[in-house]
Amino acid sequence: MRTMRSDPTEPDDLDRVDDVVEIPISDVFDLHTVPPRDVRAIVEEYLLEARSRGFSAIRIIHGRGIGVQREIVRSILARTPFVREFSDAPLEAGGWGATIATLDPPPSEHGS
Repeated sequence: MRTMRSDPTEPDDLDRVDDVVEIPISDVFDLHTVPPRDVRAIVEEYLLEARSRGFSAIRIIHGRGIGVQREIVRSILARTPFVREFSDAPLEAGGWGATIATLDPPPSEHGS
């Protein structure tokens, strides 16, 4: 069922085309600005990019809430082959509101 928009010039979610958003890549990624429907895909892409940039350790801030984002993040980390290990961040870095992960280095271009 479609509902009428109050302003017909504004697109609704059904009409929108997926926008490409550039996200700065660092060793800390805060999910608070990511729409919940996009978390899985964005975390997967972030991991690939973080590894390609040579980060060996990362921190993903998912917040405390009821734990849904935390479980999504951890399920992705658990099935990502180049994630060596992950755990709650230290208290001073977010505690159970953030997850730290250790990544294997990317393969060298020369196969060594």
